[in-house]
Amino acid sequence: MPSIPLPFVISIVLCLILVRMIRQGERKLGLFPLLVATFAAQAVLSGLNWNVGWDPARFIQPVVAAVLPALTFAAFDQLRRNRLVRPTDILPHLVPASIVAILVAFWRAPIDIVLFAIYLGYGLALLRVGRKGPGALSAVRITDEWTAHKALVAVAVMLVVTAFIDAIVSLDFVLGDGQQARTLLSVASVLWLAVAGYAATVADNTHPDNETNSSADDFASSSALPASTSIEDDEAIASRVDALMREQHLYRDPDLTLERLARRAGIPGRQISGALNRIHGRNVSQLVNEYRVSDAKRRLVTTRDPVTVIMLESGFGTKSNFNREFLRITGMTPSSYRRRGGETSPAPDARTEEPAS
Repeated sequence: MPSIPLPFVISIVLCLILVRMIRQGERKLGLFPLLVATFAAQAVLSGLNWNVGWDPARFIQPVVAAVLPALTFAAFDQLRRNRLVRPTDILPHLVPASIVAILVAFWRAPIDIVLFAIYLGYGLALLRVGRKGPGALSAVRITDEWTAHKALVAVAVMLVVTAFIDAIVSLDFVLGDGQQARTLLSVASVLWLAVAGYAATVADNTHPDNETNSSADDFASSSALPASTSIEDDEAIASRVDALMREQHLYRDPDLTLERLARRAGIPGRQISGALNRIHGRNVSQLVNEYRVSDAKRRLVTTRDPVTVIMLESGFGTKSNFNREFLRITGMTPSSYRRRGGETSPAPDARTEEPAS
């Protein structure tokens, strides 16, 4: 019974994921779906080249290979911006692929070196973004910052690893017969496509569908504070965020992002993140979840609403995240908390007292 080569299997899986991404809600075709489509195309080309021996694939594959790291960086970079992607954001990243296309047509010798530089360069650039921490991804949901950050780091590491694998393969072709290189390159390509494709879908799910450019209402609450340089400034920022949570219940928005919070507070996101870390010793995601859990605690003991309804109305998007954060903060599950009629020990932090209703 004939078997389907692994690259084609990866491509089919990626195409199914792509269809799901496009059909999900009102989602527009953005950079992450485009990235997954490019991964699927590259998987097909890899199979045609290494498993079928289709010669034209050898000319197309290097160009698509040059597009992948550039498009990957552009896609993950949009998680730092709370606006729609513009052509000017993408055009500079098409330069490496254009260079490779010219080399494919006129001078193939340096292609491997150029691809090594492209993958290594974009991998290190993504790692540099990752070093800033989850808070740098201000356009993702606050509760999904760590998930998006892990996906970003995984893709960055794979880019760097792929660069060195390609270098080893090139040396094997130069110094040997290339038999080991073919196996290594085939396995590495499939691994890269699978990991990067999965990471792209995960990261895409952390980005709210209805993110738009800033509106005047977002800045109506207050004017921006000066750059935080003292404990007094940090306390003022923490108090402003606390007021927004208690008075406007921003934590109830399941798609709340650091950028949205920054616009409503009139304070840069990095400034908010730094101040809350210094004042409370916790990140923005943890603090927002504490407000949500506090709201859920009140509802659990004062209403007979189902736990799922309470979870959603408190701002949590998934049951797993709700249960995990509720357990972290209270030391018990929501159902146990309701059966006991509320906790008997004080909340972990003064900020997690019951919000104003």
